[in-house]
Amino acid sequence: MTNTSEIRPFRVDIPQADLDDLRDRLGRTRWPSEVGGQGWSRGVPVDYLKELAAYWADGYDWRAWEARLNAHPQFTTEIDGQNIHFLHIRSGEDDALPLILTHGWPGSIIEFLDLIEPLSRDFHLVIPSIPGFGFSGPTGEAGWTTQRIAAAWAELMSRLGYERYGAQGGDFGSGISRALSLIAPENVVAVHVNGGTTYPSVGEDEPTLTERERARVRRMNEFMNEAGGYIAIQSTRPQTLAYGLTDSPAGQLAWIVDKIRDMTDLAKELPHEAIDRDLLLTNITIYWLTGTAGSSGALYYEDGQTWGEQEVSSVPLGVALFGTQDIALRRDEEKINNLVRWSDFDEGGHFAAMEAPGLLLADIREFFAGRR
Repeated sequence: MTNTSEIRPFRVDIPQADLDDLRDRLGRTRWPSEVGGQGWSRGVPVDYLKELAAYWADGYDWRAWEARLNAHPQFTTEIDGQNIHFLHIRSGEDDALPLILTHGWPGSIIEFLDLIEPLSRDFHLVIPSIPGFGFSGPTGEAGWTTQRIAAAWAELMSRLGYERYGAQGGDFGSGISRALSLIAPENVVAVHVNGGTTYPSVGEDEPTLTERERARVRRMNEFMNEAGGYIAIQSTRPQTLAYGLTDSPAGQLAWIVDKIRDMTDLAKELPHEAIDRDLLLTNITIYWLTGTAGSSGALYYEDGQTWGEQEVSSVPLGVALFGTQDIALRRDEEKINNLVRWSDFDEGGHFAAMEAPGLLLADIREFFAGRR
């Protein structure tokens, strides 16, 4: 009988045929027409994507990044009927605090690569791929909401023998980390998030807003009006979208690059100026090679069925905001959380682990200091 709770070693080993197929498909891309002189106002410009796709096909080295991933211990285990892939890096300090790091969409475990070595000096790190993302593979059934993922994380940490641990994440990772504190409050010593866990509850004309807060509310409204269509699609028709993204690497590239530009540091004009080009392509390549465009996007669909008021959490929370791309307001965070730290940085954007790793690293360390 198969032991479904078994933890199995894992290595990334993509068949060369899959890489050859990617290169071939990129070379045969059927490019769309476009209205000239529009810049990014209608989406990703053709010339920009052609250049990026050409580099992906002939300049980017997946094997180098595959080796970099395989330099860290990786494992898989089955939880609640779903394959879960994760990195597990033990600190040199035996009594280090375990810390589970959770990515979001359109991210992956790649987000944390630059943080692993410095963070592992102080923490035992567990870095899972969200069910339906990357090497956790497509989800095989409906219902994989933020809450169910958090319950899987609680089980994962238990299997690893961790009774007390911290949680950190951004984007969906912030919601999953917060949900974990509600599911296992006796185990989670504290939660740190970048970007916050709420959306502004007041309008831009609210007189009590500071100028910084007003800029955040304004940015949220601009984003939803100009760039929020992906939320509507992925929360209602993720399966229909999946056909194009799973069949066309150029389509997958454009879909993610568009969001990277909208969510990264507003001072950077192009996506690869905010996030290293090879790091950006490695993240996208994982989506492509694992065929998880549809199952990852479906997290919006699953959570869309349960959006509403949030339960109050008593676990200590630290929030780090980066620029005005992160839109949480302190007043809203305090209503539903035990907020004990609020950091507001001028640099970076929504993908702090890739845009401002040094600032995020320092904030995580300071927040969890003394919480073993």
